[in-house]
Amino acid sequence: MSFQFNFSIEEKAENELETLGDTALQLESAQASLNPGGSTKKSKEISSEENVHKESLCAHEATPKTADPVANCSPDKSQVQVLPKKRAGFIVAKEHNIPEDFSKVLENKVMEAVQGLYYVNISVVEMTLSNDSHEEDIVSKSISSHSDLITGIYEGGLKIWECTFDLMDYLSEAEMQFINKTVLDLGCGAGLLGILALKRKAKKVHFQDYNHTVIDEITLPNVVANCTDGGGDGGISEPPSKKHKKANFIPALMSKCRFFSGEWAEFSQLMLNGNKLFSKYDLILTSETIYNPDYYSALHDTISELLDKNGRVYLASKAHYFGVGGGVHIFEKFIEERNVFRTRTVKVIDEGLTRYIIEMAFKISS
Repeated sequence: MSFQFNFSIEEKAENELETLGDTALQLESAQASLNPGGSTKKSKEISSEENVHKESLCAHEATPKTADPVANCSPDKSQVQVLPKKRAGFIVAKEHNIPEDFSKVLENKVMEAVQGLYYVNISVVEMTLSNDSHEEDIVSKSISSHSDLITGIYEGGLKIWECTFDLMDYLSEAEMQFINKTVLDLGCGAGLLGILALKRKAKKVHFQDYNHTVIDEITLPNVVANCTDGGGDGGISEPPSKKHKKANFIPALMSKCRFFSGEWAEFSQLMLNGNKLFSKYDLILTSETIYNPDYYSALHDTISELLDKNGRVYLASKAHYFGVGGGVHIFEKFIEERNVFRTRTVKVIDEGLTRYIIEMAFKISS
């Protein structure tokens, strides 16, 4: 059974906050990024105009030529200060239930579009969360700490980091095949990598992020918004160009998805020891998850436990993350010392701070 929900396009970015109470799904067309024949580079920076950290972040980057809703400056994990916190405990992994009424997931959400994918306006979500009481309270903690990364509390899932777009570009350029593949978007945040796999006929797509607030307020709405007609045709459909144009929701696409939050080690154990039948992943996609060397062991073990013996990992990262110590070269050295995976660089993006796409596979795989 399918049902319809309304899409509406925001004509001007400055009207977005005024539509916060509007329960209709609203879209803003990003023409430059949606041109099938054009470059996707213009859509590499997600709007963060209301981000309280914008001025300090912009100081480290040259202003790119972009089109609305893409902003001239985006969060950059290579420059973000990470606040160390002593952990009183850990975040237990859990699976998030998918609501029966999908339209409620999109209530009070302002939607935008980039590279043919819908995503919630993150500034509006942050504003809503800061005004409401939430268990994790990650927005107010991030603001009060003047940091987008707080170790053990908040790991940046409310932002869309630029390497995500690098990996999306690579998957398109390489004509990566997702048909009948089981895919994990690890450290998913907005979930754009997993959504891309879903729209290209992946058999199953699982989304995992550290914070459950990110899954409920960012990832789930994004996936729901992209589960519309045209979403399962193997390509990327453009958003409607007129206000209030209806789009058919496709429950079959949503049924391919599962959503999880919690620490990687806990998530791994949940999948391996849970009540549901688990098939290891053919593809694991992850972006900007190696910024902190303290997490390498957990990341390595999670991948080694959940990846199919012939599976592949595609990881996007900056060369180095200042102030944190992580980066591609130190991670590759860690992988080499563990002697479980082989790695190879499949793409280098030499714009500003050098960025890489790395492929990982078991050394014994075919």
